[in-house]
Amino acid sequence: MLPAMAFAQHRRALAARRPLPRPRLVVGIVVDQMRYDFLYRYWQKYPATGGFKRLLSQGFQYTNCHYDYVPTYTGPGHGALYTGTGPSGHGIVGNNWFVRETGKGVYVTEDASVQTVGSTSAAGQMSPKHLLTTTITDELRLADIESKVVGVCLKDRGSILPAGHFPTGAYWFDGLTGSFISSTYYKQQLPEWVTTFNARRRTDTLLSHPWTPLLPLLTYTESTSDDAPWENTFPGEEKPIFPHNLPAILASGLAKVAMTSQAPAVYDLIRQTPFGNTLTVEFAAAALVGENLGKGPTTDFLAVSFSSTDYVGHFYGPNAVETEDTYLRLDHDLGALLDL
Repeated sequence: MLPAMAFAQHRRALAARRPLPRPRLVVGIVVDQMRYDFLYRYWQKYPATGGFKRLLSQGFQYTNCHYDYVPTYTGPGHGALYTGTGPSGHGIVGNNWFVRETGKGVYVTEDASVQTVGSTSAAGQMSPKHLLTTTITDELRLADIESKVVGVCLKDRGSILPAGHFPTGAYWFDGLTGSFISSTYYKQQLPEWVTTFNARRRTDTLLSHPWTPLLPLLTYTESTSDDAPWENTFPGEEKPIFPHNLPAILASGLAKVAMTSQAPAVYDLIRQTPFGNTLTVEFAAAALVGENLGKGPTTDFLAVSFSSTDYVGHFYGPNAVETEDTYLRLDHDLGALLDL
């Protein structure tokens, strides 16, 4: 009996030491400005086929977590999540900060030594030069250079920081053209799959219909009324209420460009709508196919950050019906991402 027990224990010990199979694909998801209570505040409205309920029922959740640094901006937050250290370690102390030695301010990912790829704007003069330590995506590539890493986000900092110092690619949104761009830090020209995606003009399509509530407005009981004095309005709107006539707002912006020969970033309109998240998911899906992620013998990493939740939150506030609608629509987008 004793030899049998010893043999069984030996087999269990060997099994415990046996390495787990490496995943073919890791997907990092960050929802900018999302509070934990948004999970249970809108819980009854999230369908089982969406993203939030599937992530909670099939994964883990940590409720006793704390930020041990300030400020909790996009830059420091992404830096902390992907490096495992705070601003004093990774160097990203804000979205902008003052450099005492130069007497000037600096933007988190600015880099005048590189050029935009995919646009004539300066929105691509960005790189991770201010990130002082390695990310989990860097360590993945250091362990196996055949692993692919792609960062996707509307915000440059939400793509660049997660992707690390030497990814396969990092892409962000350009409000001037309505397309995804990159910089010469990564490559000299956009991959064919990116130019193909940009040629589809999905930004124009997503802004070609008004923003109306996903569900009947009267059911948005978890939010304040649809006309709070602290909410902002789009150009041409008298009140911050549904429906938001996105086609008219975009057309007005494009008309001003034609009349003044100026080049404002009119397509930045999509950032302040839930359709910016939809655009992000669609581009992430294109990256998945275009880079053949998860199909090789090594582990690949797709870093996807959703920024429209942050823009909408700043524009309308955390208790607005627009914010609730944004999270309900994001739930659908996350479900679509999980289905890929």
